[in-house]
Amino acid sequence: MKKIGMIVAVEIKAVLDKYGDALQEKNVCGYRVLEYKTPQYELIILNCGAGEISAASGTQYLISEYRVDMIVNFGVVGGLTEEMGKTKTAVVEKVVHYDFDTSAVDNCEVGRYLKYPDVYIPVDKALFDKAREMYPELKPVICASGDKFIADPEAKRDLNRRYGAEICEMEAAGIAMTCDRNNVPCMMIKVVSDGITGGAEEFTQTVDEAAAICIEIVNEVIGAL
Repeated sequence: MKKIGMIVAVEIKAVLDKYGDALQEKNVCGYRVLEYKTPQYELIILNCGAGEISAASGTQYLISEYRVDMIVNFGVVGGLTEEMGKTKTAVVEKVVHYDFDTSAVDNCEVGRYLKYPDVYIPVDKALFDKAREMYPELKPVICASGDKFIADPEAKRDLNRRYGAEICEMEAAGIAMTCDRNNVPCMMIKVVSDGITGGAEEFTQTVDEAAAICIEIVNEVIGAL
């Protein structure tokens, strides 16, 4: 039976509303871990909290402890273009860790890890294509990921100009890189909670609605894998 690991940062309410009580729940390494089972797959959900480090270590825990076959990440994001307004859904094609910077010592581009040919960290193409096949309305996007909540409209526009990114958030780089290092495929489906000018207020107002939209899409996609 396929084992699917799901990394959830702050959208745990949507998970509980969708799946209800877990077959087993435990707290380990500071994480809340929920285990579910369907006739098609086992689903292990780890609530990591916000940030790259927590997301990366939580992803590694699912891979090492549960030997998951794939990682799914869903969640809310900030929009970086006019098109990416609140509740717009997207599937991540690649990720840039925009606040990673070793340029002072190696003249490398800001955001680039030297193991990659450019600034972009890849995600699994087969899973990306499957999500797009099932939900053609999912916008294929570059995700700008870093350890900060971006509320300033000009800062959002700057990420779009620098990297071609359409969304921003705080976990995708840690998840994508950890999966890539372990040769475990990952899929990231996101929904916008705050547009270019929305900021923290729009995020607070929209986060639950946006997360509920996103988990429905994710549930349908993983059910078809």
